[in-house]
Amino acid sequence: MADASDKEGRQMRTGVIMDPIAGIATYKDSTFAMLLEAQRRNHEIWYMEATGLSIRDGVALGHMSPLSVRDNTDDWFTLGQKENRELATLDILLMRKDPPYNMDYVYATYVLDLAEQSGVTVVNRPQALRDANEKCFTTQFPQCCVPMLISSKSSEIKAFVAEYGLSVVKPLDGMGGESIFQARPDDPNLNVILETITLKDSQLIMVQQYIPEIAQGDKRILVVNGEPVPYALARIPGEGDFRGNLAKGGTGKGVPLSDRDYWICEQVAPELKRRGILFAGLDVIGDWLTEINVTSPTCIRELDAQYGLNIAGDMFDVLEASRN
Repeated sequence: MADASDKEGRQMRTGVIMDPIAGIATYKDSTFAMLLEAQRRNHEIWYMEATGLSIRDGVALGHMSPLSVRDNTDDWFTLGQKENRELATLDILLMRKDPPYNMDYVYATYVLDLAEQSGVTVVNRPQALRDANEKCFTTQFPQCCVPMLISSKSSEIKAFVAEYGLSVVKPLDGMGGESIFQARPDDPNLNVILETITLKDSQLIMVQQYIPEIAQGDKRILVVNGEPVPYALARIPGEGDFRGNLAKGGTGKGVPLSDRDYWICEQVAPELKRRGILFAGLDVIGDWLTEINVTSPTCIRELDAQYGLNIAGDMFDVLEASRN
């Protein structure tokens, strides 16, 4: 384990921006795994929610509380007195708020820009959070993907579905399998689906050719500082559903990465590093990349438990080295 103090010998301070900690499921929450690891390294931990961020005269602030955590499912945290503190008092700041990715999320990244400028290591970098939309980012790697289209025009989407057959349509700002539909050329409900998901041709969405290997699972590959974890979590759809998301009843099974998985990581990893995306989750179905998750990728706890890994430890090794 790396030294938990900075180059001046001071105890390191790690902040986290997340959804309410009282509502998490500790056994599967990757942010919680990160907090446990920070505490194991004797970091001082500060907890805040995105609504607690502010800027006063060019200074980034956060209403934050000191936090301690415990690895159980009944009583897993203690918060101290909330203070309005400069984000610059932190060494590391984990931005782990879940989507939806909306304008409030964008505004939060502007606050984080100021924190980064003051010397805080923000994970992932605020500009990368804005620029690397989890669906659109895949379009930079067409060699890794099935045919896809991003459009708001129902006519274009229907033409795509007519050309490629069974397809999947999804919003660009969601998570956890929300509002994902199968689209069939002969589906009498296709017009209604597209009217709904495009808000009557006014909102861009993604349509991808359906990948039948989803039956074997939607693999989540975690990438830390450009290096893939050698095992993925294959999220297998539940009975009567085509979505592998754990939030939608899928089950997780660890699998070793295939040669194709490593090849996909080789295509994507240099761009992740260039943009300052320290921790990412690549979604792969069969041989094809479908999403690149950069806001709050999950599956640390499941892979750690199945393979005896410490993925958050790998991440903090990099973070501590960067601060010393």
